[in-house]
Amino acid sequence: MSTAAAATALGPMVVVAADQHEPRPLVHDPWAGTLLPAPTRFIAAATRWSPVRRALRSATDRQIDGGWAGFLCRKRFIDDRLDAAVAEGIEAVVILGAGYDTRAYRLPALAGVPVCEVDLPRNTARKAAAVRRTFGRVPDDVTLLPVDFETEDLADMLQRNGFGPHHRTFYVWEAVTQYLTDAAVRRTFDYLAQTAPGSGLAFTFVREDFLAGRKLYGAQRARQQFVVKDRLWRFGLNPTDVGPLLAEYGWREIDQVGPAEYTARYLRPAGRTDAVSEIERAVYAER
Repeated sequence: MSTAAAATALGPMVVVAADQHEPRPLVHDPWAGTLLPAPTRFIAAATRWSPVRRALRSATDRQIDGGWAGFLCRKRFIDDRLDAAVAEGIEAVVILGAGYDTRAYRLPALAGVPVCEVDLPRNTARKAAAVRRTFGRVPDDVTLLPVDFETEDLADMLQRNGFGPHHRTFYVWEAVTQYLTDAAVRRTFDYLAQTAPGSGLAFTFVREDFLAGRKLYGAQRARQQFVVKDRLWRFGLNPTDVGPLLAEYGWREIDQVGPAEYTARYLRPAGRTDAVSEIERAVYAER
């Protein structure tokens, strides 16, 4: 299960790398393709040619209708919230399930801010090798922390590495919750309930009605693969249940976004007419 989940970290970063070759990228990321492992890095490099980009986008959207734009928009939303939080005095950043995300290396606002990238041991080892290959070493302000959310104590691991709950911290939890059990999600929220007032949390979730098969939102192939066949996606929420869940743990829902918000905030201003997937939404909350 952990190995299969770790492998899914690659696809979204190929999408981000490909977007760098568009006239107006939604996410500016010079490192998206560079940090990937060799076979995937070659695919990302090939996206400089528009026929390759079109083919990859078509394949992505056949599996999840609007998935290509959804990957980009959720990342842009979290970037914007993180930039704003740093400007307001956030003291540390913890990225839960970091994968090959490049925020710690590409966002100017994070210069000098301690960042902890938490992920499965396999992903963390490969990420560390990629960071050293790209930058020569892991930057002083970045900690790469291997944690299995299902079996290890997140609070203890973060505390021992200098990221205790007493700091005003911005937590990024992007494209992770669907891979966890309900118990693992709640254990993570148990930890988040201890964090300092003024902290922020940006996370994504897959809709519960999609996981249950009541509505497919043009993503039948994705459900067959990730829910039915591989049984990777296990946790989902209804959009109206997010606020009450957060309130249980002392958090306030500030913003929840999906296709309509992404279109208005990012796609239309960039002159794009992309469809955005309905199966996933993003949330920003504060303590």
